[in-house]
Amino acid sequence: MTSTAIRDEKAAVIAEVRGKLEAADAAIVTEYRGMSVTALAALRRELRTAGAEYKVYKNTLARFAVREAGLEALEEFLTGPTAIAFVKGDAAAAAKALRDQAKTNPLLVVKGGVVGTTAMSKRDLDVLADLPSREVLLAQFAGALQAPLVKTAGLLQALPRNMAYGLKALIDQKEAA
Repeated sequence: MTSTAIRDEKAAVIAEVRGKLEAADAAIVTEYRGMSVTALAALRRELRTAGAEYKVYKNTLARFAVREAGLEALEEFLTGPTAIAFVKGDAAAAAKALRDQAKTNPLLVVKGGVVGTTAMSKRDLDVLADLPSREVLLAQFAGALQAPLVKTAGLLQALPRNMAYGLKALIDQKEAA
């Protein structure tokens, strides 16, 4: 292979990583040193259900891509055997999947990442993983919006009902007298 072909191959990898970073809602960097192929396959499956793609790249090429994408905050995590989870959609679900896998497999270490353009430490990602899923948060928000409306509707219904009860009591009182 000629040096030009190697250079072109590396440029293609850099462009691929940059494209994935730009298309992703979040990117989480992990260390996978010592994990078996079976464990990595199980991790990839679980992350796929959470809307993430888990890929291993050479750190030097990933660093170039990170700089080109304007996500320099990821550079500090690109040491040792690293893999990147590119998340499209719910970053909390992917962080939760990684945290759960790391609990059962101590060889998987979450280093940090970015959500949008915001740098996240391992601790930040643990907090993100503790959040309820997007659907649960939306349901809670809808419930919070609905509660005052239900209360208002109940009060508006009570006004004519109480008026009717009052009139009925007044009529009964007049008939009794």
